[in-house]
Amino acid sequence: MRIPYRSLTFWIFAGLFSGIVCGRIFGEQILPLADPLSEIFLRLLRMAIMPLIVASLTSAVISVGEKKNLGLLGIRTFLYYILTSLLAILTGQILVNAFQPGVGSSIRLSSKVAEIPVTQQGIGEILLRIIPENPFRALADGQVLPVIFFCLLFGFFVARLKGPEKQLLSNFFHAAFQALMQLTRLVIWTAPIGVFGINAKIAATTGLEAFQSLGFYFILVLAGLAIHGFVTLPLLLWLITRRNPADHYRGMPPALVTAFSTCSTIVTLPLTMEAVTRNSKVSTKVSSFVLPIGATVNMDGTALYECVAVIFIAQVYGFHLTLEQQMIVVLTALLASIGAASVPMSGMVMMSIILGAVGLPLEGVGLILAVDRILDMFRTTVNVLSDSCGAVIIAHLEGEEVLPS
Repeated sequence: MRIPYRSLTFWIFAGLFSGIVCGRIFGEQILPLADPLSEIFLRLLRMAIMPLIVASLTSAVISVGEKKNLGLLGIRTFLYYILTSLLAILTGQILVNAFQPGVGSSIRLSSKVAEIPVTQQGIGEILLRIIPENPFRALADGQVLPVIFFCLLFGFFVARLKGPEKQLLSNFFHAAFQALMQLTRLVIWTAPIGVFGINAKIAATTGLEAFQSLGFYFILVLAGLAIHGFVTLPLLLWLITRRNPADHYRGMPPALVTAFSTCSTIVTLPLTMEAVTRNSKVSTKVSSFVLPIGATVNMDGTALYECVAVIFIAQVYGFHLTLEQQMIVVLTALLASIGAASVPMSGMVMMSIILGAVGLPLEGVGLILAVDRILDMFRTTVNVLSDSCGAVIIAHLEGEEVLPS
């Protein structure tokens, strides 16, 4: 039996509720304690973000680049991943614009934002600025998108090296990533004090009504995940294979329960592979290629969550983004999320990266972190569902006989 107080989730909720209670009891007298605690958490988060981007992205690109003979199978796999991620993002974007959970919110955050820098630029200017003149200066200045571009390019050419040089660099970045994961876990374990500080301040300065919009946001993300997992993906599966999606879903509960419990597509991978090969009749050739890559880069649930979260946080800060501005934010979020899905508690880390990329304060992370852990369980489940549906669809396109006719 697992002891609750050893769980990070337990302490995050403890920080959330104790922060709200202390904020209501002590009022603004809690601010001399709450402000430093939230600032410690945010500074530690900033410290870890850029090194983690470099190690995680470069390591992921090297791993994917080491796959040989991608051919048509690889092209189909990546097209499927892009399509489903965009469909998930579109679902989230429609919902967050239709219901606008952050508009009129009484939440008062300490950071003042005059504009969202990324929305002041056109697509052409953003694409031009992605190319860094000096990668080290971009790293030092915290320019997220140029660093991501450089890491993707550098990782690609490391994967093309031959002999000991390739092995040396590959081992270095894989080892650096593992070390930074340990560092990030330490940072994540400071999240409860950050959650306490941020929510104590909100409760002290704006009252409990401030949390109504957060609950609305939580329900909205769950609705989007449900639509994508149980409407969009089954429809896509049926349209391409002309097979009953229920026949595939029937074999997935062991993998889905594991994904829900562990919040990890990597840990769930063996169960996902067993489900699609034994129940859905996908060959080992397809499953052993599609699913490991999917567990690393195909994150439909995370993509939907990021879209809703960024626009929600922008609404809380009082920004009414136009459709064009939202598309820029969405594209930025999609680019920023490439290859970083394997980081621990990726929701918090990725939201930190994306908020930095679009120019919103990291303070927004502390706001949504209160419900992030529960949402992480649901979006990981959707991620695994998407990977499994992709394996069935790609196997069908490869000419395999999948699922009962």
